Amino acid sequence: MKKLVLKSVVAAVSAAVLSGAAMAATITGAGATFPYAVYTKWAEAYKAATGKEVNYQGIGSSGGIKQINAKTVDFGGTDSPVKTSSLAEKGQVQIPTVMGGATIVVNLPGFKSGELKLDGGTAADIFRGAITKWNDKAIAALNPGKNLPDLAITIAHRSDGSGTTDTVTKYLAKQSVAFKRDVGAGKSVNWPTNAIGGKGNPGVAANVTKIKGTIGYVDIADALKNNMAFVALKNKAGNFIVPSQQAVADAAGGADFTVAGMAPDLLDQSHPNAWPITTATFVIAYEKGEDATRQQEVVKFFTWSLNNGQKMAEELGFVALPANVVKMVEKEMTKIK
Repeated sequence: MKKLVLKSVVAAVSAAVLSGAAMAATITGAGATFPYAVYTKWAEAYKAATGKEVNYQGIGSSGGIKQINAKTVDFGGTDSPVKTSSLAEKGQVQIPTVMGGATIVVNLPGFKSGELKLDGGTAADIFRGAITKWNDKAIAALNPGKNLPDLAITIAHRSDGSGTTDTVTKYLAKQSVAFKRDVGAGKSVNWPTNAIGGKGNPGVAANVTKIKGTIGYVDIADALKNNMAFVALKNKAGNFIVPSQQAVADAAGGADFTVAGMAPDLLDQSHPNAWPITTATFVIAYEKGEDATRQQEVVKFFTWSLNNGQKMAEELGFVALPANVVKMVEKEMTKIK
C-alpha cells in the first residue's frame, strides 16, 4: 500500500514538473496584424513538431512595441522598424521575418480588381481629401474610356497605431509634399473628415467591403483572403502594377539587410515590376531578458520557422526572406541571451 501511495506521489510530482515545463515553454508575442496569419500558422506547425506553444496576438504595431517595452510579452511584432538608437538604449534586437506589401483597395461599382489605375500623386490627393469624387478629372485622366461614377469617396484607415499605416503614409508622403503636410507620415496620422477608422487590417477590410465608394489600404494577404479589388498602382518605372508575391520579391530583390536594425527602405523601388508599397515585418526581443529559457525559446521558434515555414508564408501571400538573409537573421539572434 505504501509503495502504491509513493508511486502515486512520484507520478503526481512528475506530472506537475512536466506541466510546469510545458508552461515555461509557452512564449507570448503581440503586435502587428500584418503578420498575424503567418505567425499563427507557424505556431501551429511548431507545436505539432515540438510540442511547444507560441501565442501571438494581433493588436497593432504600436501595441506590440508598447508591450515589449513593458516586458509583458516575450517578443513584439511591428511593421514599422524601430530606430537603432531606441534599440540600443533598451538593449533590444530587431529582426525581419517575412516580406509583403500593403495594397490600396476599393469598393467601386463597375470596377473589378486591377481595373482602376492610380499614380502615387493622385492616390495621395485622394487620401488627403483633396479629391472627393470618383469622377474627378485627375482620376479620369488615368482611366480614359472608363465609366467613373459620380460617387463620393470614403477613406478607410486604421484606427489603431499601425505599421501598415506607417508604410502606406510614408509611401504617399514620398509622392506628395501636400500629403506630408496635411496628413503626415507615421503609425497614426491626421486623416481628413471623409475618413472612417477600423481596428486592424481586418477592420479596414470590413469597412471597404461594406461601404460603396470606399478606398482603403490593407496588407496583400488580407486583401486576397477577403477577395478585395486591388488598385493598379503606377510604380517608379512608370508601369501600372497589381500587387503580387513576384512584384514584392522584385521590389525587395536589391535590398541591403546589412543596414542597422536590418530594416532597408523597400518603398518605391526602381525595378520594372516592383510593387511600390513593399515592406518587411519585424520582431523585437531583448538581448538579455529576465528569463533565459523563454529568451531561448523565442530564438528556437523563429529559427525553426524561418527554416521550415517559408512555404507556409508563401501560401498565405507573403514573400519569404532570401536564404542569405535568413542566415543574417540567425546570426543577429545570437545576441538574444
